[in-house]
Amino acid sequence: MIVGHLNQLQATGLSAAFCQAIDQALRAEIAHNAPGSYPLEGEALFVNVMQFDTQRAEDKRAELHRRYIDIQIVLEGEERIYYGLTGSARECDEWHEQEDYQLCQRIENEQSLTLKPGMFAIFMPGEPHKPGCHTTQPVRLKKAVIKLLHSAV
Repeated sequence: MIVGHLNQLQATGLSAAFCQAIDQALRAEIAHNAPGSYPLEGEALFVNVMQFDTQRAEDKRAELHRRYIDIQIVLEGEERIYYGLTGSARECDEWHEQEDYQLCQRIENEQSLTLKPGMFAIFMPGEPHKPGCHTTQPVRLKKAVIKLLHSAV
């Protein structure tokens, strides 16, 4: 997991592939897009824009992916994301190959971070993460999730 702010993108030490994916999504003006999925480079790179109310962490489950890297950017509101190391997902459902995700009930040795507008978090394949949780009370959240095919990096 990598966390940073869009204003300090170069300072995070991200590889060129990550910086290019973020730059490409920002040039597409994702902050102004309605919720939906937007292709940037076919299946290799696309962005999902979503808007919803944050929830209690106890009411959500963690997700993980195998093929895609998630670059999650908060556009409006704030959220807490719970996460863990690769291999820390527990009590998992079946794998959804076509959609590239698996849901899990628990994360062993769970950690958390709070994202505010302009901040991003990157989750690599196999890293469980539970986004969309509120910090103290529910808020309306608008975010973009850039999906970068792991094999393209």
